[in-house]
Formats: sequence, C-alpha cells, structure tokens
Amino acid sequence: MLIDLAQVAAGLVILLVAGDLLVRGAVNLALRLGIPALMVGMTVVAFGTSAPELVVSVQAVWIGAGGLALGNVVGSNIANILMVLGLPALIAPLAVDPALRRDFAIMIAATVLFLALAMGGVFHHWQALALLLGLGLMLGDNLRRARAIRAAAPAEADDPGDLEGADPALPGWKLTLFLVLGILGLPLGAQLLVAGAVDIASALGVSDAVIGLTLVAVGTSLPELATTLLAAWRREAGVAMGNIIGSNIFNLLCIIGVAGMVGPIAVPESMLRLDLWVMAGSSLLLLPFILRGAPITRPVGLALSLAYAGYITFLVIRGG
Repeated sequence: MLIDLAQVAAGLVILLVAGDLLVRGAVNLALRLGIPALMVGMTVVAFGTSAPELVVSVQAVWIGAGGLALGNVVGSNIANILMVLGLPALIAPLAVDPALRRDFAIMIAATVLFLALAMGGVFHHWQALALLLGLGLMLGDNLRRARAIRAAAPAEADDPGDLEGADPALPGWKLTLFLVLGILGLPLGAQLLVAGAVDIASALGVSDAVIGLTLVAVGTSLPELATTLLAAWRREAGVAMGNIIGSNIFNLLCIIGVAGMVGPIAVPESMLRLDLWVMAGSSLLLLPFILRGAPITRPVGLALSLAYAGYITFLVIRGG
C-alpha cells in the first residue's frame, strides 16, 4: 500500500510539473508563431491545463479502468466548484464577473449533454463523437468572440503581458526543452498515477470509480486549487470563476470525448444514482452568483467546503 501511495504521489508530481512546462512552452511557441494572445488563452492554455486529466483518463481506459476515467472527470468538476472555489473564498471573497453568463450557459449545456449521454450506461464511439462535436461548437463560438474582441481592441488582444506562462525573452532552447519535457512527462506521470490508483482500489476493495472520484480527482484539481488560493491571497481572484467554468467544460467535452474514442467507458450504477447529479447540482449552485454578479463570500465558501467534505466522507463510507 505504501509503495502504491508513493507511486500515486510521484505520478501527481510529474503530471503537475509536466503540465506546467507544456503550458509554458505551448504559450510561448504560439505567440512566436503570431497567434494572438487572446486565442492562446482560450485554446492552448485551456487544453494544456486539462492535459493531466486527459492523459490520465486515456491511460485508464487503455488498461480497462474506465470507471477511473469517468470518476476523474465527474470528481474533478465537483471538486472544482465545491473545493477549488470554496477554500479560497475562506481567505477572501471571490469576485464573479456577470460577463461569464454566456460561458456558464455553455457549461450547463455541456453538463446536460453529458448527463443525457451517460443515461445510456456506456460511452461508446458515437457518444464520444457527440461530446467532441460539442467541443468543436464551443471552440468555434470562442473563435468568433475572440475575433470580435480583437477587432474592437486589437492592441489589447495582442498584448501577452497578462497571459500565464508568456515570456517574450524565453530562449528557443528552453522553449523546446519545456515542450519535450512536458510531452514526455505527462504519459509517464499518468501511467504511475493510474497504476498506483488501481492497485489501491484493489487493496481497499473499492471500485476504480470511487478512487477516480476522490484521490485522482483531487490530485488532478490541485493546479486549479493552488492558482485560485494564490489569487485569493493576493486579492486578485476575479478570474478564478472563469478558469473553473472553462476547465469544467473541457473536462466534460474533451476528456471523455477523446477517452471514449480509445474504448468504451461504462457508467457505474452508483454514479448514475448520485455522483452525476451531485456534479449537476454543484454547477447550478453558481447560478445566483453568475446572474447577480455577487461575490462568493466566506460563509458561502465555508458551506461549499463543508459540502465537499461531506460528499467525500459519504464516498469513503459507500466505497468501504
């Protein structure tokens, strides 16, 4: 068990480091190729920050642990709202921009599509294609919006100054090193994490879906949590909600869409009864804050954090 835990910890560390290197390398490469900073933020960074979850899920499906892949996505979306928004709000209220209403509506639409497809009990190729089609529509919408923003304010759209990972002075050899280490590190970290998680599930007598909903989901949500905690500490948490909404959309449409093309992903009965609805309910909790533009205050953050603690406790009891 200790060896498996060490394997999971090592896999998480490698995933986090490799994901960060890949994002930095991809951002700077895209900017050098003349891609506008706004488009980089909406596409390259979004894909890069979802890379750990994507590689973990594909690896899990590849070895026949589809429940872990599905649990990773559903659990990450729940953790992103209840934990990643809840804990930082205890430090400082999180601002909510009413301009996120369109993105929030897309997230709810993606959630409804995901739930409808999951009711069939299995994600086959055609369900995966439906999710990828939704992803394509979302990216096309972002592209149209980005062009409109760039046309309205071209100077701001091309300014990479505020883009995470952008460094105009980054030498070419370091950019290449970041990309190579990121590309090589992600599958290595995913292999260690998935293998260790499956062994832990077997040793504890719980399903791989429960491990995905808890251990793996929390682990792959650590980058978002660390970023949001730091932003809250610096009183600069205004973009936290946008990051969470974007991450949840990519988790639902991209990760299961790609993983479902590798092989079928069965939906456990327990997930159909509870976890999918917890994910949907967690998403709807944001509705009043989005509509009113009201900040997530400390009491709300405490309630979200306690709700997540209660959910994880229930999963452990259910799994054990």
